[in-house]
Amino acid sequence: MTEAAATTTASGAQPEYTSDEMMSIAAARALENGTRCFVGIGLPSTAANVARRTHAPDLVLVYESGTLGSKPDVLPSSIGDGVLAETADAVIGVPEVFNYWLQPGRIDVGFLGAAQLDKFGNINTTVIGDDYADPKVRLPGAGGAPEIAASCREVVVVVRQSARSFVDKVDFVTSVGHGSGRGDRERLGLPGAGPTLVITDLGVLRPDPETAELVLTQLHPGVEVEDVRAATGWNLQISPELARTDAPTAAELSTLRTLKEASR
Repeated sequence: MTEAAATTTASGAQPEYTSDEMMSIAAARALENGTRCFVGIGLPSTAANVARRTHAPDLVLVYESGTLGSKPDVLPSSIGDGVLAETADAVIGVPEVFNYWLQPGRIDVGFLGAAQLDKFGNINTTVIGDDYADPKVRLPGAGGAPEIAASCREVVVVVRQSARSFVDKVDFVTSVGHGSGRGDRERLGLPGAGPTLVITDLGVLRPDPETAELVLTQLHPGVEVEDVRAATGWNLQISPELARTDAPTAAELSTLRTLKEASR
């Protein structure tokens, strides 16, 4: 698949967009109006802010730094970006974010990224390589992601898909998804539903209700099943009801690009 996933027609009906833009917009569409969303920086924050500016104006964005109901007009560079506090309904302490809002299940959706993701939705953002003390790559680490993955009512993961990022087994479990299969979350005492949706630049995956293994349920425009299988480090199962993602609308693309431009 080329970087430009669509081209403008002679009438201008179909705007051109990239695979990253398709991913961000598909992720934004997954958020319903009025949802309380715990947002990670990067791709999740981009998608959440697009959602708030399009179909979900009452989406409540919660960032780990203690900002509730932030409404940034630019994409924040970090959880400590001043624009989050300046535009928030309230600013509280980090312990209160976790102890009052997150752990008791008051957050509807956790929006996370990943460096590695395995077939059961477990996330690695800690190290690449078998030796924790001497890894091939040391990543940023956990932050609040383990608590988000454990306690949010459900989790949406947004990540670019490749055989390096989609692995059969993560090198390190930073945040538990579905463990080694259905029932592991309950056995570990994790209250949330875990990853219910994984959105990539190629398509959408959901856990199988019986095994909890991620299954391809949706293809983005211009992508074929073979493309997704080649970018997956396990024998990917395909839903018999495989669907196609709707292409981005001009309004969605305009909102996304305006946000990105304002952040430069």
